[in-house]
Amino acid sequence: MRQDHPGGAALPDRRIDREIAALAIPALGTLAADPLVSMVDTAFVGRLGVVPLAALGVNAAIFAMAFVVFNFLAYGTTPRVARAWAAGDREATGKAIVEALALAVGVGVLATALLLAGGGLLVHLMGATGELREPALAYLRIRALAGPAVLVVMAGHGIFRGLQDTRTPLRITLWLNLVNLVLDPLLIFGFGWGLEGAAWATVVAQWFGALAFVRLLFGPHRAILGEAPRLPRPAELLPFLRVGGALSVRTFALIGTLTFATAIATRVGTAEVAAHQVAVQLWLLLALVVDAFAVAAQALVGRYRGEGNGAALRRVGNRLLGWGALTGVILAAVFFLLTPWLPRLFTDDPGTIARVAAILPFVIWMQPLNALVFVWDGIYMGAEAFGFLARQMLLAAAVAGAVLLLVVPMGWGLAGVWWGIVTLMGVRALTLALRYGRGEGIGR
Repeated sequence: MRQDHPGGAALPDRRIDREIAALAIPALGTLAADPLVSMVDTAFVGRLGVVPLAALGVNAAIFAMAFVVFNFLAYGTTPRVARAWAAGDREATGKAIVEALALAVGVGVLATALLLAGGGLLVHLMGATGELREPALAYLRIRALAGPAVLVVMAGHGIFRGLQDTRTPLRITLWLNLVNLVLDPLLIFGFGWGLEGAAWATVVAQWFGALAFVRLLFGPHRAILGEAPRLPRPAELLPFLRVGGALSVRTFALIGTLTFATAIATRVGTAEVAAHQVAVQLWLLLALVVDAFAVAAQALVGRYRGEGNGAALRRVGNRLLGWGALTGVILAAVFFLLTPWLPRLFTDDPGTIARVAAILPFVIWMQPLNALVFVWDGIYMGAEAFGFLARQMLLAAAVAGAVLLLVVPMGWGLAGVWWGIVTLMGVRALTLALRYGRGEGIGR
C-alpha cells in the first residue's frame, strides 16, 4: 500500500492525477453507499404503516445527531496514520491505529449507555408521544447496541484512508449494506419482528462491518501494527480528544448554521420551507461528489507531510483544487441543464416547484465555490490544522448568522436565506484561500 518518494522531489501531473483518482473514485462509492442502510430500512419499514415509518424517522434524526460529533474518528485518524506510514514509522502507525480503535470502542460504549439511559427523554424531545412513543423507544434501545460498531467502522475508514487504501472501506461498506438488505425482509416480515426487526438488522450489519475492519487489521494486515501493539493509556488519548474537540466545534457550527437557515425559512412561510428542504437535499447530494476529493486530500497531504516532500505536497494540493473546481463547474453545468426537471423529482405541488426553481440558481452556481471549500477542508485536515478549521468555521457561521437574522425583518424572503448560505461558504472560501495563498500549514 505504501509508495515511497524521494524527499523534496516534484511529481509529474499525470502521476498525481492517478493517485487522486485511485483514492477519490472508491471514496465516492463509499460515500454514496453509506446512506443505503437508512434508505433500505425506510423502504421496508414504509410497508408496515405510518407509525413505524414515523418512529424510524425520529430515530434517524437522533442517531444522525448523536454520532456526527464522532466523525473525528475518521477525519482525525487519516492524517495521523498517513503521516506515520509514509515516514516508515511502524511503531507510530500501529500506535495511531490502536488508539483510534480503542477510543472508538470506549466512546461507543459510553454513547450506547447514554442512549439507553436517556432514550425516553430523547424521543420525547423529538415529539414522539402517544402511539409513536413506544415503537420509537423500542427501536432506539435496540439500535443503540450498535454504538461501538458504528464508531469502529468510522475509525476503520480513517485508518485505511491513511494507508492510501479507499478500496477496502468500499468493499466493507458494500458487504455491510448487503447484510442489512438480506436481514431486513427476513427479520421484519419473515420473523414478524416489524420495526424492531429493522433495528436488529442494522445492529448486525454494523457489527459485521466493525469486525471486518478489526479482522483485517489484526489478521492479513497485522504487520502494519508493528512488533507489539498495546492498549493506550488514557493520557495518550488526550491529543486525539483535542482533535475531536476542534472538529466537533467545526461540525456543530456548520450544522447549526444550516439548521438556523431552515428555521428562518420556516418563518418565511410553509411553502418556502418545503422548497428550501428540496434545495438543501440537492445541495447535499452535490457535496457528496466533491467530498471524494476531500477524502483524497486528507490521505495524500498526510502522506506527503510524512515523507517530508514539500514540493510534492504543494503540487498535490494545487492539483486537487484544480480537479475540485473542474468538478464543481461540471456539476453546475449538468444541474443547469436539468433545471426544468429537478424540482419535480421531489414534489408535484406547483407552488413548491415554482419556489424551488427560484432558488435553484443558488444551488447550481455555488458548486465551484463549494468544491474549492470542500477540497481545502480536506487539505487542512490532512495537514492536521484542526484548530484553524474550527476557528474559520465559527467566523463564517457568525457572519452568515448575522445575514440570516436580517432575512425576516428586511423582507428578503427565501432568496435571503440562500444569500446567508452563500455568505457562509464565501467567508469559508476567503479564509481558507488566504491561508493557502500564504503557504501556511502545508508548505510552499
